[in-house]
Amino acid sequence: MGTASGVFKQVIYKPETTYGVLPAQSAAQALRRVTSSLNLSKDTYQSNEIRTDFQVADFRHGLRKVGGTIAGELSAKTYADFIAAALKKDFAAGAAIAGASITVGGTAGAWTLTRAAGSFLADGVKIGDVVRLTAGAFNAANLGKNILVTGVTATVLTGRTLNGSALVAEGPIASATVTAIGKKTMVPQSGHTDKSFSIEHWFPDVPAGEVFSGCKVSKVSLSMPATGMSTISLEFAGKDATAGAAQYFTSPTPVTVTGTMAAVNGVVSVGGVSGGTITSMSIDIACGQSGEPGIGANVADQVASGRVVVTGQLTAKFDSTVLRDAFYNESEISAYAVFTADNSAGADFVAFSIGRLKLSDAAKDDGEKILIQTIPFQALLNVNGGANAPTDLTTIAVQDSAL
Repeated sequence: MGTASGVFKQVIYKPETTYGVLPAQSAAQALRRVTSSLNLSKDTYQSNEIRTDFQVADFRHGLRKVGGTIAGELSAKTYADFIAAALKKDFAAGAAIAGASITVGGTAGAWTLTRAAGSFLADGVKIGDVVRLTAGAFNAANLGKNILVTGVTATVLTGRTLNGSALVAEGPIASATVTAIGKKTMVPQSGHTDKSFSIEHWFPDVPAGEVFSGCKVSKVSLSMPATGMSTISLEFAGKDATAGAAQYFTSPTPVTVTGTMAAVNGVVSVGGVSGGTITSMSIDIACGQSGEPGIGANVADQVASGRVVVTGQLTAKFDSTVLRDAFYNESEISAYAVFTADNSAGADFVAFSIGRLKLSDAAKDDGEKILIQTIPFQALLNVNGGANAPTDLTTIAVQDSAL
């Protein structure tokens, strides 16, 4: 028997059909990670019996439960199943407008795609979506580029390219297609999903396996620093664990190969403030899970989900009063963040859209340096969004290009 090494350890998961029941061994997915700290814990009870021998005569194990965190570096597709579980809605394909007549115009940072007929609003394009021109006899500089939508009317999309490259004015171009790339999820108004997963830690060098069942996502934490990799942390609450000497999830699908994301690649805009002003951003999606013990059972047979609560924090250079005044005046603003795997025009990306939020502080540091504001925020249901509106009726939406 060998000694376990983290380099050899594998993390493998599969959605459950029935809560807490291990799914079939095939068709599981190997997962990229930095760390995975899932473990089984138990409540314990020490006897309080008073004895003439002055000693404790019994100690018992009680409720079994699983908890821990999987931490990784953000990349397209890799953590999509868990993000969708946290938001309680599966990813679905976005808008695809085919056979349109499109004219490209505008200027840097505010490019426009104007259609001759039909409605972008009716087709479901929203501010915060990333679209591409994917078909039509366009100039090569216009095809296949990631464009973050910053404004929507029935006939005009306004946006900016994620890598800052220019579009070429032309058109109208017939038989054109505008596509919202990949798939998108958000906290829905109804039809919420309630996903659980079985997650295996496989140690081939021992060999030994541990499968944690009934794992539900209780929190997703995203961190986008000015320098370094963008990271994701997934907290889980689970039901139970089984252990053995053999791997349970045999022949899993290999880990994704999409590029890891650094916050220097992409676009962030909060209340209209963007570019080099914002120095870091974090988003927390909390969806607490709770169970109740029952007599005659050492595991919780049910886990109840709480509300989806989205908070976060950004730091920004104090180079204007926009964010400070939004805090002082309790103004409602929006936040859009898109991070890409590289700086190419059609790079993989993950996009986050928060249509309505309030800031809860704007504290500034001091010193012989550029002064930095620390600005926490609370995301809110965007009550003005929805069908035929330019924004989504949700607290947060996430778009993943690789799905």
